[in-house]
Amino acid sequence: MEYQLDKNQIPEHIAVIMDGNGRWAKAKGLPRSAGHAEGGTNLRRIAEVCSKLGVKYLTAYTFSTENWNRPIEEVDAIMKLVVERMDVDDLMRNNVRLRMIGDMERLPESVQQAFGKCMSATEHNEGGLTLVIAMSYSSRWELTRAMRRTAQLAAEGKLKPEDVNEDYINSQLETNFMPDPDLLIRTGGEQRISNYLLWQCAYSEFYFCDTYWPDFSSEDLYRAIAVYQQRQRRFGLTGEQVECKNE
Repeated sequence: MEYQLDKNQIPEHIAVIMDGNGRWAKAKGLPRSAGHAEGGTNLRRIAEVCSKLGVKYLTAYTFSTENWNRPIEEVDAIMKLVVERMDVDDLMRNNVRLRMIGDMERLPESVQQAFGKCMSATEHNEGGLTLVIAMSYSSRWELTRAMRRTAQLAAEGKLKPEDVNEDYINSQLETNFMPDPDLLIRTGGEQRISNYLLWQCAYSEFYFCDTYWPDFSSEDLYRAIAVYQQRQRRFGLTGEQVECKNE
């Protein structure tokens, strides 16, 4: 199916909600932690496929601010897994740059150090994929943080109302270093975006599938991109306007 894709219309930025790890494990009679482990392995596989296709940014919703409310045993297992899967050599070998978005200060020290080490080591990797891990992240947290910072600047007389426009807001978000997602993929059968990149996904194309994330294969990714390529992205214009613009 890869060869059926239009290589000139590969999404620059794909965001994924990697849902279904726990249900995948339960269906196999395994602990939920096994599902998260397999999900982490699959993220590496999908990242490699994205890199080969020419995707520039892959943003993975790994752990939300709401996920802190899960059983402590599951949270601890996820944090331990994150540290174990931080492979600098693998990232360097594949020319992948690692970035993280989210409330870093809330993460355990071991996780902060692992992220810091990998981000520092890969920051000069250019031309390949940037893998963005959304960890202890949610859009409401992100937007609240941006508004609080904006209010502080206004109180200090450093910001005028007319200074607050879309470009300013973009600059205050965690994602200010990359373009908005062209395509958002959610696995696991649910059809919602769960507090993920709310501002950034204003004009993203959505693709939902029933496959649990650990089973989401390269063929599933090609299928999602193929569906994306069949859609007309209008950004508020009419279909006729878009067609004229592309001629």
